[in-house]
Amino acid sequence: MKKQISALLFLLILAAACQAPQKEKVEEKIIEKKIIKMDKALRHVVLFKFKDESSEEEVQKVVDAFMALKSKISEIEDLEWGTNNSPEGLAQGFTHCFFVTFKSEEDRDIYLPHPEHKAFVEILGPHLDKVLVIDYWAKRD
Repeated sequence: MKKQISALLFLLILAAACQAPQKEKVEEKIIEKKIIKMDKALRHVVLFKFKDESSEEEVQKVVDAFMALKSKISEIEDLEWGTNNSPEGLAQGFTHCFFVTFKSEEDRDIYLPHPEHKAFVEILGPHLDKVLVIDYWAKRD
């Protein structure tokens, strides 16, 4: 009985040891694919300065509407956002940054006049003081 328990314990340890490298290989492949995808990414950076009279709730509605575009427009590869927290004091009143990723200029060109994007602009309009948009192809050296 002692030998059977020892053998079983040995097999469990061996099985656990064999699983770790497989997981690492899967994670490497996922990371590798993401890096390749990012190397050919068109970035669409949007900065908003909201009107002083727009409430936090109204601004949050704009944020929610922008983030909902990912599920409504299939050409959007990725979408993230955040608020400024730079200590440099150079934001010129811009508080919110949205970072949209596309696979191609064609995908971006579908997004811009897309009815869902236009509907978002209607939600944004009454609260927008200034906007800054920059598009660029991501480069890695």
